[in-house]
Amino acid sequence: MQEVVIYTKMGCGYCVRAKRLLEQKGVPFVEHDVTFGGERRDEMLSRAPGARTVPQIFIGDRHVGGSDDLAALERSGRLDALLEG
Repeated sequence: MQEVVIYTKMGCGYCVRAKRLLEQKGVPFVEHDVTFGGERRDEMLSRAPGARTVPQIFIGDRHVGGSDDLAALERSGRLDALLEG
């Protein structure tokens, strides 16, 4: 299974929704809280130039986007294949 990394902020409803979808599917993920900026926020911006909102989700080296993008992959039936690599 591909590694899933999600960049989040405290109080972000979209972040909660994305994490809930992953948890319901039993997908482990690494979460980086970028609420206060710092090194992880810089990392997020280098991986997804121009991304100013959270969550920002990565599956393997692929930038998936945000919560709506993750949900769209699930609805289309493409998320499982992407997770498997």
